[in-house]
Amino acid sequence: MKQEYIFIGPPGSGKGTQTIMLSKETGFPHIDTGSLLREEIASGSEEGKIADSFISKGQLAPIELVAKIIKNRLNKNDCKNGFILDGYPRSTEQAEALDKILEELDGNNQVNFKAFYFDVSEDKLIERLVNRRSCSNCGAIFNLKTMNMKETDKCPKCGGNLIRRNDDTEDVAKKRFDTYFSQTAPLVDLYRNRGKLVRIDASLSIDEIHKNLTGAIKENVNS
Repeated sequence: MKQEYIFIGPPGSGKGTQTIMLSKETGFPHIDTGSLLREEIASGSEEGKIADSFISKGQLAPIELVAKIIKNRLNKNDCKNGFILDGYPRSTEQAEALDKILEELDGNNQVNFKAFYFDVSEDKLIERLVNRRSCSNCGAIFNLKTMNMKETDKCPKCGGNLIRRNDDTEDVAKKRFDTYFSQTAPLVDLYRNRGKLVRIDASLSIDEIHKNLTGAIKENVNS
């Protein structure tokens, strides 16, 4: 049975870290919509320019634009047995777009769809975001405050440069939270009402979150 997982929750709640870990364990591709959009922006494409005009202000990219990018990615061969969507959908409108995409791609195949909600307080998330750094080479994510790092500009895994995303500032973070609570939070009720929501306590350590996540997957995989 095809496994389709989506991770929802505020920015900085740990979705990206957990998808990377889970992807390595399951073999399901980690589809980070933020990275997909940034690739479009970096390429200088027309879609990237449109996306950047929204994302740089802490706003959501247009629904049609994101849906097109997502559909193309999910249609690739490595997604035939399952995938992990990180950062999409981010609104009920995007959820409706995803419904149409999956209906078209899955056909009559048996599918186990679950929405994992990473629940954590706003104060803790802002603290995480302003201290978050990512490796420009391997993509690993680190937190300067919680990790004992001798160097704060080099990746301890590969030696690449550690960078802070342009939207990982306190001002932009607060705008992103405003967007999240007004547009993304209703997804929790949507998937709960469908019986597809699984809550994950994202205030814990990375290892504790992952243990609870994998336990929830085993419990819900056939439900």
